[in-house]
Amino acid sequence: MKKVALLCIVVILFSCQNSAVKDEIATSFYVGTYTDSDSKGIYKYELSKGGKLNQIGLVAETRNPSFLAKSRNGKTLFAVDEANEQGTGFVKSYKIEKDSLTHISTSKSGGAHPCFITVNDENQVLVANYSGGNVGFLEADNFGELSPLLNVQQHEGKGITDRQKAPHAHSTYFHPTKKEIISVDLGTNQLWLSEIDNEKNELVLTHQKTLKMAPGAGPRHLTFHPNNNWIYVLNELNNTVSVVKEKEDMYNIDFSISMLPEQFTGYSKGADIHISKDGKFLYASNRGHDSIVIYKVNAENGSLKLVGFEPVLGRNPRNFSLSSRDKFLLVANQDTNNIVSFKRDEITGKLTFVSEIFAPKPVCILF
Repeated sequence: MKKVALLCIVVILFSCQNSAVKDEIATSFYVGTYTDSDSKGIYKYELSKGGKLNQIGLVAETRNPSFLAKSRNGKTLFAVDEANEQGTGFVKSYKIEKDSLTHISTSKSGGAHPCFITVNDENQVLVANYSGGNVGFLEADNFGELSPLLNVQQHEGKGITDRQKAPHAHSTYFHPTKKEIISVDLGTNQLWLSEIDNEKNELVLTHQKTLKMAPGAGPRHLTFHPNNNWIYVLNELNNTVSVVKEKEDMYNIDFSISMLPEQFTGYSKGADIHISKDGKFLYASNRGHDSIVIYKVNAENGSLKLVGFEPVLGRNPRNFSLSSRDKFLLVANQDTNNIVSFKRDEITGKLTFVSEIFAPKPVCILF
């Protein structure tokens, strides 16, 4: 009997240990940075099951990897090199290994200061060049090797503010359900609408060509609602979110809503925008007010209702990201060198502080 009791105790202890290990399983993510001070490149971190943050370390030494993307198979990481060498920046690809990145290739981005990169299921790569005011098009093979630059779509035009004296492409996106590309240009104050001509390997404007935003809006980033019918555009300069809908094969602005409290009179500018996978809540970051604004999404028409604001516990929240299962929201505070994790309430959309960790000049978070 004593042996049986002892065996039961051992089994129970082993089970408890296994449960504890499972509870500590962490999700890794990459952090892109600016390397003009203490940072040396791309870093890897972990988010625990409870939302605590831990740094793994530097995984790739590279200049100004201010935006990151992954191939759909999860084997390759792409990073911009936000620079200006004789009118161009660069795009780099890396093989993703356990706790390191191995450099595969480097290609020109097609314009100065690339600040956004994305890749689709066909390994077509788009990069938005801010100072160049254009979008570069490349391809990658199944091993992550980048092609030379295939095409550049040069934007033209300007807006009404000091930040809009020339084109400034800030982001570019593959439409989730059709062969269309939407590029966001802060300088021309427009969304640029294109398709890829696969025979000529070039970007070709659609029949609509562009969608003008409100004067001085300064569109920066966007996100698609999970129903793929509504697009939410973050306007950096006038601190609004615009809902864009398609009707009779034409995009139109349905309405816009402020990102700031009514009583706030200080300087602020919008940065990033993401929506929960269930489509119920939309989040956007304010630099100056230094907060995440939270909206509830109307399931019938896509309209937004303000839920509230969550202080980011730092300054200049450049980019933020929802964890893979939307349980946490992580913010990269560029000017205070910290990443902060918040637990997300799936019912109310509200955020609760969990953890904070040092990160040198963090500007992009990629799960």
